[in-house]
Amino acid sequence: MSLARFSYSCLLYLLLPFIFIKLGWRGRLNPAYRQAWGERLGYVKALKSKQPCICLHAVSVGETMAARPLIEQLLTRYSPYKLWITSTTPTGAATVERLFGSRVERSYLPYDTPAAVKRFLRQVQPHLLLVMETELWPNLYAACAQAKIPLVLVNARLSERSTRGYARVQNLTRETLAQMSLIAAREQLDAERFLALGATPKQLKVLGNIKFDIPIATEVKAQALELRRTWGERLVWVAASTHRGEDELILQAHKNLLKQFSDVLLILVPRHPERFVEVAALCEQAQLSYQRRSSAQVLANTSAVLLGDSMGELLLWYACADLAFVAGSLVDVGGHNPLEALAFGVPVISGNYIHNFQDIYPELVKRGVAVLVDSPTLLAHHLAAWLSNPTARQQAGRVGQDFLEQQRGVVERLLPDLDKLLSAKN
Repeated sequence: MSLARFSYSCLLYLLLPFIFIKLGWRGRLNPAYRQAWGERLGYVKALKSKQPCICLHAVSVGETMAARPLIEQLLTRYSPYKLWITSTTPTGAATVERLFGSRVERSYLPYDTPAAVKRFLRQVQPHLLLVMETELWPNLYAACAQAKIPLVLVNARLSERSTRGYARVQNLTRETLAQMSLIAAREQLDAERFLALGATPKQLKVLGNIKFDIPIATEVKAQALELRRTWGERLVWVAASTHRGEDELILQAHKNLLKQFSDVLLILVPRHPERFVEVAALCEQAQLSYQRRSSAQVLANTSAVLLGDSMGELLLWYACADLAFVAGSLVDVGGHNPLEALAFGVPVISGNYIHNFQDIYPELVKRGVAVLVDSPTLLAHHLAAWLSNPTARQQAGRVGQDFLEQQRGVVERLLPDLDKLLSAKN
């Protein structure tokens, strides 16, 4: 073990008690944080069958949704293998369960201590490990290299800020990158940043953004049509995946919008379930009539806000909407995936904090299917402009769908490389 990785491991062991204290604290609002702690230390049950295994790690909901077309291909193309999906957050784990059920094995990915990752790999024994986006774990990757497990970073991305952070521990980063069999980068700029951190050209391929391969279930569209029928002729906008500090601004924009469109409906969808009660209280403070999705009641005509306090229905809300505000962007989170809205022909408004999707938004803005704002006033202004012009709104939606269709095919470009790695492993 190198000095850099030894120092990193010692620090992680020292932090581990505080990490579990934090999990316990978060469990006050979401009990799932207090469950399956053994898995976070690598204590998972081995497969009952003798099937070989492919393991895929997707941190949370966004990464799991992005990986969905790849997962479906893995289940079909590599049917002799069992697929094991790991998560970091309870919402990510719940999304895996909801989307794939018994078709996959699932657990949390253990914390990156040498003992935990070796324990996990010994039980799972994967023939291939796929990791979504920017997840560089020195001990996990070293253990994979030691066990001769091919490792692929899928949809690999590096923001300028992340690159600066990894550069501060250059030796450890270079050592970690050296363990990878393939880095499938989203775009050339991501590839150049990985090269600057120590990856080799042989490891890198620019395959595009896997999020363009999003599948849209026809039953979602049918369910949305039925809901819209019960809501009458109301205009609808969705504020999707909101974070603390955003909801107040969104509700303020909605109050401004109601002055021009008296029956416009806001579907407000917090990113994390532990915030549902908090956001409901914000609706009351704003003196806006609201209903909670969890109440299972028919939406009243007088309700100005539908609080999306349910899991797994974000695509439904996009399908119901005339416009979408994609949150995590009015506060410094980095934004969330705008492509899910475009798949339903829904134009997008976002805040300026979009570094997680810096490869997508400039082109969307250029094509006129997305607008960036930095205040509730501007948000209300652009909402009103698009809601009052259905022709322009629908045209923008069609342009967005066409753009999405043109970029598809990332999974198909990745599969031949996975074939080679699995063949070499066998």
